[in-house]
Amino acid sequence: MGGFFTSNSGMALSFNPHLLPTLRVDSHLPPVAPEHLHPQALTQRFRSPPAWQPEIRTDGRIGNRPPAFASVLVPLVQRGELTVLLTRRTDHLTDHAGQISFPGGRAEPEDADAVATALREAREEIGLSPEHVQVIGKMPTYTTVTGFVVTPVVALVDASMTLQADPFEVAEMFEVPLAFLMNPAHHRHHAIDVAGVRREFLSMPWHGHDAEAPPYFIWGATAAMLRNLYRFLMS
Repeated sequence: MGGFFTSNSGMALSFNPHLLPTLRVDSHLPPVAPEHLHPQALTQRFRSPPAWQPEIRTDGRIGNRPPAFASVLVPLVQRGELTVLLTRRTDHLTDHAGQISFPGGRAEPEDADAVATALREAREEIGLSPEHVQVIGKMPTYTTVTGFVVTPVVALVDASMTLQADPFEVAEMFEVPLAFLMNPAHHRHHAIDVAGVRREFLSMPWHGHDAEAPPYFIWGATAAMLRNLYRFLMS
């Protein structure tokens, strides 16, 4: 889920987040130390969590859509360094079209809990088999502007996994180093007035290995949940 500001009907509001100016960059904040970004350290952190509070809990609300429960999987792929597996949603979807997001979606009646929702959605969206996934914890819920109350489920993923994206929902899959996302020097703040209300959001543009290519513009709910993960690891 990408945190796209949408109307109650799902139509996108008339602004392009890529074009909004950067108000500030959090380069004054320290990055998460490399020794805290290894699988064992992360597993232990979730096993014995600190006392902490999420920095961002919601996008705010637009429209009267009733809340719906959802989950996303935050897949940490175990390569030479941990990477975060993200997707770019297809442009025709009603919610969060074209956005950078985690695999995930709405809870279904057959799901036993938030973890089951995240695993099912990841399998349906990107073909990620649960046998390659080790869930290590959950983050506090995040409420999107479109009314989804989202539970982020954090998991280690075996790099030997094979993926097959659902072409209806997923236009592209890519990975970003976790260390990049856990460094506030890459966290940019933006703001816009929507219906007379000032709304602020974060972005974490990722250029990948081609500095000349347009960046993957990670923003909204996805960036907010990553920022909350940063706060959790720094608490």
